[in-house]
Amino acid sequence: MTLAGKKISVLIVDDSAVVRQVLTEMLAKDRAIEVIGAAPDPLFAMKKMETQWPDVIVLDIEMPRMDGITFLRKIMSERPTPVVICSTLTQKGAETTMQALSAGAVSIITKPRAGLKGFLQDSANDVATAVKAASRARMNNVRVSASASTPVETAHVAPVRSSMLKTTQQLVAIGTSTGGTQALEVVLTALPSMCPGIVIVQHMPERFTDMFAQRLNGLCKIQVREARDRDRVLPGLALIAPGGKHMKIERSGAHYITRVFDGPPVNRHKPSVDVLFKSVAEQAGKNSVGFILTGMGDDGARGLKQMRDAGAHTVAQDEKSCIVFGMPKEAIALGAADQIMGLHEVAAHIMRSATVDHL
Repeated sequence: MTLAGKKISVLIVDDSAVVRQVLTEMLAKDRAIEVIGAAPDPLFAMKKMETQWPDVIVLDIEMPRMDGITFLRKIMSERPTPVVICSTLTQKGAETTMQALSAGAVSIITKPRAGLKGFLQDSANDVATAVKAASRARMNNVRVSASASTPVETAHVAPVRSSMLKTTQQLVAIGTSTGGTQALEVVLTALPSMCPGIVIVQHMPERFTDMFAQRLNGLCKIQVREARDRDRVLPGLALIAPGGKHMKIERSGAHYITRVFDGPPVNRHKPSVDVLFKSVAEQAGKNSVGFILTGMGDDGARGLKQMRDAGAHTVAQDEKSCIVFGMPKEAIALGAADQIMGLHEVAAHIMRSATVDHL
């Protein structure tokens, strides 16, 4: 049950009868959730919403009569409501899901094309967790990107600037989850082309992080891309951990490199913020700055504390600007944050608190 004793009401909108049935059955098993309806397309959904408006909508993208993106934009313009996208694990699915996140959706549930019923049943806890996180979203903090209607494939790949070849002795580590795609857009688009090297863990499924990085790369002055194993951390470059893999950093002489690797989930996540932050504490220590942003759960709190104990400067996003005040709250309670600040202060703080060598 929720804190107020009221169940989270959920509307499922998906043209697959199997998905509607399985999601309904799965979510009904959680005592904190009530499925108030399931619709095969947005037009049927709008009819249902005339009599009862849900707390959370679980939404497919490709549907008859009206696509999910159009429906999402309609909801966000009329009555902003937490939306969890239920998207297929394909290249096309990743592209359209990025558009949905930029249009105001708060998180993603993935579904394969084959073995759908078994996959969803195995992912029951993840689906319920996504719905609960979405129900806590502060929709007044959800930022609909001006580029939401721009297909992700139009994003250009920024050339590697000559200054990126110089060594950086400091780095910035950022960890985030629910609401993080929008938070990262706010932060990274505000940075100048020359900023400290940045490593990021955003809780996101595999195949989606590459599209997300491409989209940000087309919006930012800095270069943004999905991290590869043994990438150099360089000024003017942000590296995002691939979905489904962990990322840590290692010292290589005077430089830092990423190590991307498989392994069991940590704090139920892969990539895990704690994995990245703990490596930053060990390898960079006082030469690093850590930020924990919006998200549900406690992943990253202990790692940020380890960074602070190692001499790093550490920051937690404040409750007022978070979409979900979970991860920052846990970090603050643990004494892991030197400072607490609003999202729009983060980019300027990165430039003030971390220096870039040889600029």
